[in-house]
Amino acid sequence: MGRAVSIPGPLRYTHRMRILVVADLHYSLKQFDWVTSVAGGYDLVVVAGDLLDLAGHADLDTQIVVVLKYLDRIRSQAPLIVSSGNHDGDAKNAEDEYIAGWLQRARRENLHVDGDSLMLSEDLFTVCPWWDGPVTREAMRAFIDAEREKPRKRWFWLHHAPPDQSPVSWTGKKHYGDAHLNEIIATHRPHFIFSGHVHNSPFQKEGSWIDRIAETWVFNPGHETSALPSYIVVDLEAMRATWVSSMGTEVVDLTAPLAARSM
Repeated sequence: MGRAVSIPGPLRYTHRMRILVVADLHYSLKQFDWVTSVAGGYDLVVVAGDLLDLAGHADLDTQIVVVLKYLDRIRSQAPLIVSSGNHDGDAKNAEDEYIAGWLQRARRENLHVDGDSLMLSEDLFTVCPWWDGPVTREAMRAFIDAEREKPRKRWFWLHHAPPDQSPVSWTGKKHYGDAHLNEIIATHRPHFIFSGHVHNSPFQKEGSWIDRIAETWVFNPGHETSALPSYIVVDLEAMRATWVSSMGTEVVDLTAPLAARSM
């Protein structure tokens, strides 16, 4: 882990960067089609885990082949960072914990995955793998500890599970986030976290697609089954985040305190 990634060619990233964030596509090929079709309009595309679908009709090997082709198409349109989720494990390590070995093999130019760190202009992007047990969890902690030493203006994390006890982890009945992430946030204080995992948080009265924990903005675009995924656009020039879904569009000013949400 902790692999540093250099960007070949002229540096194209500036403070004007617009980031497209999706998560939990779960082998929805129409949604992958949509991401591929719009990727060229953004400076960075983020897929925050669960690209595959363990309950899907296609076997995992077939899903992996197809999804890899989509990732290749997306990275040809825009730089792409992808983290694993709980549906993405295709192998086990020596401690019998699931890992996304296929995603490690997908790493190439313009495609950055679990364990990569990426500098875009002065901002550091850290791609955290899904942890399936104490060994992979502690490896992730060590990775983040090492990343903290790198100079940067702002620090972005890609972490499939959202923090616990947050509107972005609310299922409508209970919180389903990662309490370990809350501890790591309190220690390292990143500026932004892109997550997913809890599909219906943005669609619940007491849930949300966005939260602020101390200095950290946390995002979860949610999951819809339509051809168009719910998604977030983060505009770093305007310092604005926009969530688009079947419920409409919501916009948050990232320079202001987070206001109460109305539904």
